[in-house]
Amino acid sequence: MEENKLESIAILMNVILRADKIRDKSCLDLLLDILLMKVSNEDREKFVNVRVMAAKAIANIKDTSAVTPLLYCLNNKNEHYKVRLACADALGRIGDKYAVIPLIELVQDEEEKSVYLRESAASALGMLGDLRAVDPLVSILEAQKGIWSKFTFLKERIIEALGKLKLDNKRVFNALKNSLLDESPQIRINAIEAIMESESPLAAETIRACLRDKDDEVKKNALIALYNLIGREILDEVIEQDEYPDFLKMEAVSMIAEYENDDEFSRIRRNNE
Repeated sequence: MEENKLESIAILMNVILRADKIRDKSCLDLLLDILLMKVSNEDREKFVNVRVMAAKAIANIKDTSAVTPLLYCLNNKNEHYKVRLACADALGRIGDKYAVIPLIELVQDEEEKSVYLRESAASALGMLGDLRAVDPLVSILEAQKGIWSKFTFLKERIIEALGKLKLDNKRVFNALKNSLLDESPQIRINAIEAIMESESPLAAETIRACLRDKDDEVKKNALIALYNLIGREILDEVIEQDEYPDFLKMEAVSMIAEYENDDEFSRIRRNNE
């Protein structure tokens, strides 16, 4: 009996791989049947990867008729969390606005046992780019301010989502600016990138303060963001002024070598030897 199950799993995986290669709407019903297949509690774990593969293949077809079945799995709290994660990602990649409200409800659901699902919902909202997500996402970010815990990754995903929306919105900007004070270096890095993408006239000025962050990776990312915003002048400033640490000067020199011209790089290196 166990061998038959393993054989069935192998067959289903092969079917999904072939369907994913074709990526045609004619494959959709079959993939949805696999995603929605009923399995016993005993076999749940055995078939979970098959169903996750099906959700990913469904996302690649990008047909909006799949949204309702995907939402059904996403909203079923008795469903395996891996399947729900795959469905959230699929909803974001398909891009249908019908999924926005259910995803907002999930990311706001403090009773949801899996914080990973809330993270995945936040990422999906970023992919969807619907402005209805802005206030709920900012509210969560404001509520979690200063909390260093299992919510760290949720804050990261929310910041990424807000960055993708590219809004010059005062409340969004202030939430991102406050995130530059978070205890997590990765959250500060994500906030730098989101501010860079915000199209706010205050972006460069706000990120500039991060060149003095206590974490070297944060400083490095701030330099890259400032180069993208204001160009070569920030690299020259970092190289020439004594207030900046040597590692950041070398980062600026390396960026000139990579993005501008090698002759200039050689001149700067000689001057700094």
